Amino acid sequence: MSAARKHTALPKAQILIEALPWLTRHNGKTVVVKFGGNAMIDEELKAAFAQDVVFLRQAGLKPVVVHGGGPQISAQLDKQGLVSEFKAGLRVTTPEAMDVVRMVLAGQVQRELVGLLNQHGPLAVGMTGEDAHTITATQHRPTIEGELVDIGRVGKITAIDTGAVQALLDDGRIPVISSIARSADDNHVYNVNADTAAAALAAALNAETLMVLTDVEGLYEDWPNSDDVISRLTADELEKLLPELSSGMVPKMQGCLYAVRNGVKTARVIDGRVQHSILLEIFTDEGIGTMVVPDAQPGTVAQSGTEGEV
Repeated sequence: MSAARKHTALPKAQILIEALPWLTRHNGKTVVVKFGGNAMIDEELKAAFAQDVVFLRQAGLKPVVVHGGGPQISAQLDKQGLVSEFKAGLRVTTPEAMDVVRMVLAGQVQRELVGLLNQHGPLAVGMTGEDAHTITATQHRPTIEGELVDIGRVGKITAIDTGAVQALLDDGRIPVISSIARSADDNHVYNVNADTAAAALAAALNAETLMVLTDVEGLYEDWPNSDDVISRLTADELEKLLPELSSGMVPKMQGCLYAVRNGVKTARVIDGRVQHSILLEIFTDEGIGTMVVPDAQPGTVAQSGTEGEV
């Protein structure tokens, strides 16, 4: 082998070796990934996301993708002359808007993502929370200034049935799930927050990890005074921070909190604007973003330090 060839090949081997303990640890484990933000509308980021998810599958993990579609929904509503209105950080969803939400999520965003994944083989299967009663919801009425407010077809999850998702995973497929659900109360279809849906599915599937892609580097320690990112915190530490968080981060971090308190080993918020951020988080010693871990159980010693020690 020439000196030049050795020079280019060796770093590749070192990268693979660094990934080895992580590949061993995660082999056969379920990983739920919430796909959203800029990663959904940038062509290169979308392609890199699909490569990452397929890599997880080929490396022996069982990825499940849950997606929203805020930017695409807003664009389609605008095109149809329907106003986008938000209350308590949630989209006010009239029956007319719900038709658009359903069409965009299941007919556009999901189809495109399934297509990108299936460029690498017959892997991805698209479904919505309606399918096989995967997600059941009831109407969610948020409290604003002490009063319950009707924001239309916005759902609060009441039940998760993992049967169809697990069957796909057992068959070696990658489920791609749109965050809409049907109600057992009134049989209406509801728009469910994708962060919340991903967390609920991760817990119900007893996933190893929940990963939430977002448009920031992670959870900031003292925003806007500092852009230092908290690399690791416990569920209790996160719960204390929740009241101080920006409205956009609240459902993401509430989802992480719910996940780790309901059996998921770690929940991570990572920057979806970074190409291959999923692989960097799962398969490197440093990791990126913010990782939430369960509280230490009585009689155990809490672990600390870098991602590599957790």
